[in-house]
Amino acid sequence: MRIVMRWQLIVTLAMVLTLGLLWGFHGAASALLGGVVSIISAAAFAAIISRYHGSTASSVLITALKAEAVKVIIMIILLSLVLTLYKDVVAVGFIGTFAVTVLIFGMALFVTDDAKTARIK
Repeated sequence: MRIVMRWQLIVTLAMVLTLGLLWGFHGAASALLGGVVSIISAAAFAAIISRYHGSTASSVLITALKAEAVKVIIMIILLSLVLTLYKDVVAVGFIGTFAVTVLIFGMALFVTDDAKTARIK
């Protein structure tokens, strides 16, 4: 999860710089908020999953589904807060950065923390 969240942060910062150049302060702020929504929801997911040490497949699945539900609820709340409270949001930058960082979170299944696996030649 740390690797995936690190990539979410890197992409968010790249989008902040890019959209800041294209649309100025509000473009950069919108990109930052889009990335932060995704990062906060990913952190909530990771916190729930990391506390669990189950022994059955069904309990693992239930925990994963609960964590995913919490992640989606947090996303919905934060997205609606930004879109209602930030009147100058650049919607393309906000939703675009959010979407890209959510896709990066989906790549967590393909990432390993094992240093030996990472050094395959």
